[in-house]
Amino acid sequence: MPKFLQRRWHGYHTVWAFMLLLVLIIIVSIYNWVLGVTSLFLAGTLCFSMLQAELAFRRNLVEYINGLSFRIKRVEGEAVSMLPLGIILYSEDRTVEWNNRNASDIFSRKSLVGEELQELLPDVVPALTGSGPVKREIAKDIGTLKDVRQEITVDDRYYQAVIIPSERMLYLYDITELVVLRDRYEEEKLAIGIVMMDNLDEAAQGMDDQQRTSLIAKVASEITEWSKQFEVYLRRLSSERYLMLLNHRSLQALEESRFVILDEVREMTADLKVPMTLSIGLAYGAESASELGALAQSSLDMALGRGGDQAAVKAGQRLSFYGGKSNAAEKRTRVRARVIAHALRDLMQESDKVLIMGHRNPDIDAVGAAIGLLKAAQMYNVEASIVMETPNPSITRMMEQIKRDEDLYKTFITTEQALQVMTEHTLLIVVDTHKASMTMEPRLVQYASRIVVVDHHRRGEEFINEAVLVYLEPYASSTCELVTELLQYIHDKIKLSPLEATMLLAGITVDTKHFALHTGSRTFEAAGFLRRIGADTILIQRMLKEDLQEYISKAEIIKHARMVYDHIALVVTAPGMKIPQLLIAQTADTLLGMTNVVASFVISERPDGLIGISARSLGRMNVQVVMEKLGGGGHLSNAAVQLEGTSKEAEARLLEVLAEIESKEGLFE
Repeated sequence: MPKFLQRRWHGYHTVWAFMLLLVLIIIVSIYNWVLGVTSLFLAGTLCFSMLQAELAFRRNLVEYINGLSFRIKRVEGEAVSMLPLGIILYSEDRTVEWNNRNASDIFSRKSLVGEELQELLPDVVPALTGSGPVKREIAKDIGTLKDVRQEITVDDRYYQAVIIPSERMLYLYDITELVVLRDRYEEEKLAIGIVMMDNLDEAAQGMDDQQRTSLIAKVASEITEWSKQFEVYLRRLSSERYLMLLNHRSLQALEESRFVILDEVREMTADLKVPMTLSIGLAYGAESASELGALAQSSLDMALGRGGDQAAVKAGQRLSFYGGKSNAAEKRTRVRARVIAHALRDLMQESDKVLIMGHRNPDIDAVGAAIGLLKAAQMYNVEASIVMETPNPSITRMMEQIKRDEDLYKTFITTEQALQVMTEHTLLIVVDTHKASMTMEPRLVQYASRIVVVDHHRRGEEFINEAVLVYLEPYASSTCELVTELLQYIHDKIKLSPLEATMLLAGITVDTKHFALHTGSRTFEAAGFLRRIGADTILIQRMLKEDLQEYISKAEIIKHARMVYDHIALVVTAPGMKIPQLLIAQTADTLLGMTNVVASFVISERPDGLIGISARSLGRMNVQVVMEKLGGGGHLSNAAVQLEGTSKEAEARLLEVLAEIESKEGLFE
């Protein structure tokens, strides 16, 4: 009982009142003892009555408190039992010791006592043991212990499990409605896309207006039916471009279908000399519609930069590609080459010097293209240099020929020299790659104020976005082909020495496998131009001669080849066998010449400890997509990747990717 209730009658004021009364009785007794005795009797009676009343009050109060406590406990127990959340108490061995009624209803059982948490809530046990991916949130601190929250599913309903380890207690909140609303919100988020007929001019070449209109209407009808099927709002922007508005649910359905419209349009127009192809750019996950629109255009540029006939989807940090099974259609107009050449000429004339740099471990194509652009700068009396470190074995014979031309050889400088001579007015030209991380010296890309990119590879996610001029044409056979075209427009009277012309033609020869792959009309036109100005094909043959020992080494590697998926040659070298990247690539090329081989993969450990995979195809299979899934890249028919680990691990990852592609869309076109 509270002390203020106990002392309400016999506090200090009551004691002093009785003492005063006793003093008065004594005084009265002195003068009249009869009256004093009477007063004392009356005072005693009053004191006794007060004590009786106090005792009765205390008994009633105790009875009231006990009754109230009983009612509170009964209501509390009923409330806990009827709370709209499940409560479970468990023992140290994670066995249920007590649960309320709602917890029983959640699991549709009369009682959970004695049940194992592992059986009831298998997803929660890792949170109790501290293992597994668990979302932890601080609900309240109990010493150094913190509550754990995790979303779980029980019989198609969603619950938030709150675990208090210190009390061995678990709460279950029903959050099904919240999860449904959250999923609906995610599904209805806006996505924006752009559909483009990426080779309309080429496909309609030679058609009259009526035939061209009929072709566009036929393709437009196919696109419209496709958009209705996937609940996409389609708005025509021009004769070859459409705007797409859709939600995340429709976007997921499109990704699951692998954008079948790409194959449908290509097959529908297969009777044309150049089948019509589409490119699609989609964006999802940005905060504003304007940002989504910019990302959609960027995705479309990415799809076009990779050769078209594919879809690029940018969803947050994820960038996915679909399609891209056909070779890029060759553009028949030279207008772009002329415009790029004139822009490059102006940039060179405005620069104090020009630095030309290829990728690490440069090949003949990179060096040949660099020599061509070096000559262009020299035609306008601009100081120019080619940045290169120690040459790799693939260009040894080429460098031997270059050393014979003292003036040309002097233009080759190291990366450290390039860093020293670079100024804010220096023009950096990157050839045969568009990825800063793959260049000879990434610091040059970082420090350069003006960058030009000339490349023929399909555009990847990484790109030198700071470039002031980009000439990226995946339809071209090689960078040397692009540079040869630029040289014909960059100066009215371009003059190349026979050696310089030979280096450019060698680059085209190597990348086309002696004009067997990736060749178009422009390829032969460029080769014809170089041949007319003195390119020496015999010298090229001498440079490309194969070493007998390397040929024997290739034969030893090919002995271990086996066929997978009927038409794919796969080679995995023995553990500890280290092979240079060049020999790995050459072996993959050689395997393509075998009967029934459509694609080849060679896996081997390299001298630097990494695992190299070289992939080649004849066009029916997109090996670029395969290598990109492993972290590499390249062309539709020529790609590679370097991995850490062992050859067996790399083989397992490659086979896993091949199986995934085969199950979703098929490996072969």
